[in-house]
Amino acid sequence: MTLWHLILLASIAVLAIKLLGYAVPPALFDAPRPRRTLELLTVSLLAGLVAVQALGQGEAVVADARIPAVLVAAGLFAVRAPFIVAVAAAAGTAALLRALGWAA
Repeated sequence: MTLWHLILLASIAVLAIKLLGYAVPPALFDAPRPRRTLELLTVSLLAGLVAVQALGQGEAVVADARIPAVLVAAGLFAVRAPFIVAVAAAAGTAALLRALGWAA
């Protein structure tokens, strides 16, 4: 079995799981506890993705200009700044820190 066979099988499995989600009756998620769990699951998955992208480089954990940039963006999101402003400020922060020599 080649790598392409594995990718095809994984794609079919992901599609099957996604289609299976449509078979779940919506009434199952009307109760407060399942609804809250689903809301928190989305936030935790996004937070995990941000942490991996901000702290990871290959298999190592690195501390470079991305960490302050993410913190700047998070602070701007906390005060409800527009998305483009937060992205531009984070990019500017990372660029400035890298220009000052604090980068990997």
